[in-house]
Amino acid sequence: MSQVVRDVARMFAEPSVLIEKRTDGSRILRSGVALPETYSRCMGEWLVQWASQKPDQVFLAERGLDGAWEKLTYAEAHRQVRRISSWLLGQNLSAQRPVVVLSENGIEHALLSLAAMYVGVPVCSISTGYSLASKDHLKLKANIELMRPGVIYADNISRFDAALKSIASLHDGVIVAGSRGAALPGTTTFTTLLAKEDSAAVDRAFNAIDHDTIAKFIFTSGSVGAPKAVTITQRMLCSNMAMKDKIWPFLLETPPVILDWLPWSHVFGGNHNFNLVLHFGGTLYIDEGKPTPAGLDKTLRNLKEVSPSIYFSVPLGYDMLVPALRSDAALRKSFFSRLQLIFYAGAALPQHLWDELERLAEAEVGTKVLMVSSWGSTETAPACTDCHFEVAKSGTIGVPVPGTELKLVPSADKLEVRVRGPNVTPGYWKQPDITAKSFDDEGFYMIGDAVEFVDEARPELGLLFDGRVGEDFKLLSGTWIHVGTVRVAGIDAMSPVAQDIVVTGHDRDEICFLIFPNVPECRTLCPDLAADAPVSQVLAHPAVVDRVKQGFAALAKGASSTKVRRAILLAEPPSAEYGEITEKGYLNQRMVLNRRADLVAKLYTAGAQPGVICLE
Repeated sequence: MSQVVRDVARMFAEPSVLIEKRTDGSRILRSGVALPETYSRCMGEWLVQWASQKPDQVFLAERGLDGAWEKLTYAEAHRQVRRISSWLLGQNLSAQRPVVVLSENGIEHALLSLAAMYVGVPVCSISTGYSLASKDHLKLKANIELMRPGVIYADNISRFDAALKSIASLHDGVIVAGSRGAALPGTTTFTTLLAKEDSAAVDRAFNAIDHDTIAKFIFTSGSVGAPKAVTITQRMLCSNMAMKDKIWPFLLETPPVILDWLPWSHVFGGNHNFNLVLHFGGTLYIDEGKPTPAGLDKTLRNLKEVSPSIYFSVPLGYDMLVPALRSDAALRKSFFSRLQLIFYAGAALPQHLWDELERLAEAEVGTKVLMVSSWGSTETAPACTDCHFEVAKSGTIGVPVPGTELKLVPSADKLEVRVRGPNVTPGYWKQPDITAKSFDDEGFYMIGDAVEFVDEARPELGLLFDGRVGEDFKLLSGTWIHVGTVRVAGIDAMSPVAQDIVVTGHDRDEICFLIFPNVPECRTLCPDLAADAPVSQVLAHPAVVDRVKQGFAALAKGASSTKVRRAILLAEPPSAEYGEITEKGYLNQRMVLNRRADLVAKLYTAGAQPGVICLE
């Protein structure tokens, strides 16, 4: 294995920000690094390139049914993609009849998606929660009714039988059964798709693709309003990777090796991480684990066998990973041995996790591993900003990526940020009214987020994420509460008890917290309890309650906008079925507040209340 490159100057392009100040108080930010005038026509060109240049390199790997890694090279992937493409061309598919995937990440999922995009057919991966966790399948039905797919794929298809029956009247597509389970009556087996190749037809379709060809539809998570189908074009995907060429040049020298669990039904895993591997000719090990109590052990097992060069996750994932790294020397050695970057997104990483990851890296390999983030959305493919430099603290989202413009618009006491560039969606599928309302009169996408400068006099130091404009609220006193800032401060102040926090107080006189606890870490504070003590008993333990109160006291030392006096530790974890948490581990603050309105009311009921922790 070659020596690990952790030299910032060798890894990244030097950050540069150009600012245009306008008379209305807004500012336009652009990267001083230019986006190339020409870049890849479509994602399929990357697969063709690596199948020719390094045919025997492993592209994808996943655990087989026997537990061993099953691996697929670039050459074999290209061969199978062309055969699947031939079959797809016979199914009367189009943007009006796309391919839909219901399954988790997997090699067949990847091959079918690549094959569809190879011949200009859009693919849409739908969250497995809508099929497997939901009882009424309402979101799945809405998704299928909008897509009207011509092909639907599910691996181990018997798991999806109830979901498929619920949508049977909403489409006339072919059901394709994956190879990890027996096919159901009336379905087509995945192996059927590999039967033959019509080279001339595939070449014609491939050569007809241009930047405006729709590659994907990705449904938003529904954190703001109902889920919408975002149109993702080849231009969006290819420009995003061309930007990466310019600002992360180390990947040209050391193609990425990643182990990744992030779902392909969302833009972080499905666009950013998957495309990073394919564009730079790297290797992707598909992690069947997740940052959940049931899935964590699988991820830890995989990380002991696969040493990533870049590790991607969300704050919840790192909150669960850090205690394991601290206690398991073999895991720690494997994880850090060739790690060049730790990448987080979706929310600011609480500072105590940042500090501990740096400490663990330094102890293991003698140097800190770079911690970076980015910012964007489903509608931006996703990257709009990037940290192509060493940052000083968590929450820094970097500077504009090449070719992308940010408009900063004063809004109350914040800077609302809007985006324009080749990475921005042309709109929401079959929803022109919502599309029109999502762009301002200059064509900037109104993403709904706010930012601030790390140092306005030195814009190259980057921007800080300042929360969603719509999540912030005022107390009755008129004090603005910035939910994102308060949430992260609370998690840090109550470490290790608080895994995530929902901030309450809209039209109230004070802030309170609904706290989702890190139960394993809470147990470490209660050595007198049995290892299998009920969660309710752990959360009521004096040591856990005292730690929350210590957090209250720490927050009280700050501004009035961070003072908290009451909280409830939630024994019930956030519900994916009811939209409280996404597959990626992001909390939907609004959904939690709505679903647990009785607990919010309890926080503001006068006098001592059972289960409510108060700062005396």
